[in-house]
Order: sequence, then C-alpha cells, then structure tokens
Amino acid sequence: MSADFSERRLKMVDGQVRTTDVTSAPLIDAMLTVPREIFVDAAQRDLAYIDEDIRISDGANGGAARYLMEPSPFAKLLQLAEIDASDSVLDVGCGTGYSAAILSQLARSVVALESDSTLAEAAKSTLSGLGCQNVTVVTGPLPQGQAAKGPYNVIFIGGSVQEVPTALLDQLAEEGRLVAVEGQGNAGVARLFFKAGGVVTGRRAFNAAIKPLPGFERIHAFEF
Repeated sequence: MSADFSERRLKMVDGQVRTTDVTSAPLIDAMLTVPREIFVDAAQRDLAYIDEDIRISDGANGGAARYLMEPSPFAKLLQLAEIDASDSVLDVGCGTGYSAAILSQLARSVVALESDSTLAEAAKSTLSGLGCQNVTVVTGPLPQGQAAKGPYNVIFIGGSVQEVPTALLDQLAEEGRLVAVEGQGNAGVARLFFKAGGVVTGRRAFNAAIKPLPGFERIHAFEF
C-alpha cells in the first residue's frame, strides 16, 4: 500500500502544529510543502509524520544518537524566532536537512551546520534534490558555530543543550535572535535570546522535551 504523504503532512500540521498555538502562515505553508518523509530512511517513512522524535543516526564514532525533532516543538521554536524573508540563518545540527529545508522557505539564506559527516552528505544530497539553492551545508563542531559566514539574524539549535555556548551568541547580528531548548527531558525550557546594543539577553518561552544534541554537555570542573 502506497502512503499518501501529502495527506499525512496536512494531518501533522492540523493535529500537531496548529493545535499548539503555531499561527505563522509562512511557517505553516513551509511545513505543508516540504516532504518530511525524504529526510528519514526508507524503512522509517511511514513514521515520518508521527508526533515523536525520529532517530536518524545511531551516532558517529560511538557518539550520541541523533533525531529528527518532533513537529510541534520544532514549529514552536521557529515561530519564536520570528524569521523574516531578509534574514540570514544558522541551523546548528541540521541532521539530514529537514530543518534547513523549512528554513530555506522562510529566510534569505541558511548555513546548515552538521558535525556528523554522513548526515551532512545526506543533507547536501536531499536539499540539492529539492532545489534549496539558498542553503549551504557545512561540517564542523556544533558548539563553535560557523563564524566565518556570520553574523546571523537568527540561530536555530536543533536539539536540547545544557547551556548555549558564548561562541554561538557572539555570532548574532544586532537585533539577532537565537532559539534553543536548555535542559533535558521534562526539565527542558525553550529560550529566546536577543541581541540589542551589543548585549545578549534571554527569556524563558515554554517547556519543551526534545532530544539532546551531542557536544553541548556541561564540563564539570574537578573538585578536591
């Protein structure tokens, strides 16, 4: 039986996205347009629109597994960033490229950063096939960002972190926004960081339980 993914896409938006106070028309249009099923393995395509995180990698070199973020928190984070068509965006932890594909429809340009070279190659191939010409996929450590291509109007972190590194906040342009979930599991809190007058401040937005991104673990100092 062949799946009607366009129908599933509509049900995802109507049942998971609109019902969680996501009202941004450009964002909803993007999520109705981008075929989420092509960003997961063929064996998982029937699961592409469920309201759960979907594993896309068991982790490079014994590292942590990677996931495609659940649609609702993903959409709420992007709406929080208030992305404009003139914005330059840094997508931290792009995975197989779904977030970058959505962002490509909302922003002027997207730098999609990925630390796992296998995921990065998959993202490049899939995004190219979709014709996302305003996306550049780069490989490198996620916590360091991609300063060479900054500063950015928006930085999106595609997984939970213990805390947002200063290196990423430093890559915000004036009036730039960074959205991230700090804390893991039920302790996760979505935060919006905003740069004004050269100073970055942050505020709590909503609770969110999403899978962590590797490399952002807090390093505990040794105590005697």
